[in-house]
Amino acid sequence: MRRTNFVLTIALVLPVFAAATPVAAFSRIDPGEGRSDSREGIIAVPLPPLPGAAPATTPSQLPSSPVHEGTDAGEVPLSPADEADDAAAPAEGDDAQPDQRPATSDETAPTPFRDGAAAAEPLAADIAYGEESLPRPVRDLRSRLIEIARSGEIERLRPYIETGEDGTVLSFGPTIDDPIEFLKASSGDGDGVETLAIMLEILEAGHARVEPNAPNEIFVWPYFTQVHLEDLTAPQKVELFELVTAGDYQGMLDFGGYNFYRLGITPDGRLAFFVSGD
Repeated sequence: MRRTNFVLTIALVLPVFAAATPVAAFSRIDPGEGRSDSREGIIAVPLPPLPGAAPATTPSQLPSSPVHEGTDAGEVPLSPADEADDAAAPAEGDDAQPDQRPATSDETAPTPFRDGAAAAEPLAADIAYGEESLPRPVRDLRSRLIEIARSGEIERLRPYIETGEDGTVLSFGPTIDDPIEFLKASSGDGDGVETLAIMLEILEAGHARVEPNAPNEIFVWPYFTQVHLEDLTAPQKVELFELVTAGDYQGMLDFGGYNFYRLGITPDGRLAFFVSGD
């Protein structure tokens, strides 16, 4: 009977001892070991790393290469070569950039004469010097005008200047009341002497017979009115510089033609124009 009670006692005690053993073992764990925080008796134990995950790095273990800024989380920064290619490519939606390549040797710039200038195309003309080839009426009037110009007395021009709608053209502006007073006012000295000097220089230069044998035939001084100034030879430029300065010549190239004084005499010996401009 005692043996039976002892066996029963052992059978009852073993389950209780087995159940109490884990609790006693768990209570022996140091509360500060392997935890990151403790709140109200709850112990937080760090989780083991996931299979295949990269180990965590500390600040001292970070790579020394610079970090590319401006990328969102999870994006891989571009390499310097890729960034250069991306910057060179135009962005979608942007307007196409104009071609800014430098001009090659085959791309020639326009000359000043042709750039923005409405060049007056010369009419058909014969170029000559002196008076031998001039018709008699033209030769006589030219001789008289040269004589008056050398005299310095501009009033002597009055009989040769016709007035009215089809009269002698002295200006491209409004109608002139008194042609001699106009020529004086146009002269640098105020008395018309400079104007006479210009007339003399023009009449002693070469002339052009414009539209020979045509109804509008006329003899014009100087002949520079009927040539392309950019094609002048060196001797011809000397002749032109007897009338104007090199600066005036450059201005004429920009303008597109000769625009200084010119004088025209009709085949019947009438002074058609003595005017500056074109």
